Amino acid sequence: MKAVVQRVSSASVKVENKVIGSIQNGLLVLLGVHQTDTLEQVDWMASKVARLRIFQDDEGKMNRSVQDIQGSVLVVSQFTLYGDARKGTRPSFIEAAQPERAIPLYEAFVDKLKSEHKLPVETGEFGAMMEVSLVNDGPVTLILEK
Repeated sequence: MKAVVQRVSSASVKVENKVIGSIQNGLLVLLGVHQTDTLEQVDWMASKVARLRIFQDDEGKMNRSVQDIQGSVLVVSQFTLYGDARKGTRPSFIEAAQPERAIPLYEAFVDKLKSEHKLPVETGEFGAMMEVSLVNDGPVTLILEK
């Protein structure tokens, strides 16, 4: 499982010109599911995202998590995170999980953030052509992989 995590002051996702998910002050998570991923990766990634201390404290140090600041999370599926462009100019996506495997793990990740970590979570639409907008705060962007 791979995630691009961005600290944002706002983020939204549109499908067919309609906003389907929107947050203020929190994290935008672009989530890719690998063909061999299991619930072990989901548990690790949800815990890491919820507890990642990348928000500033009163002294300006990155010491607070999205939970600490009572922020929100926007999760967008992104199979292209597993694009392999080492050969040629057209990426191969063979390592990305097929939808029948990826969707349940994506949904489990979202559910873990909501139920175990008590975070407000918005989502994109799995498999849809989406337009993602964000204001990256910092900018702070991390790549996590398990």
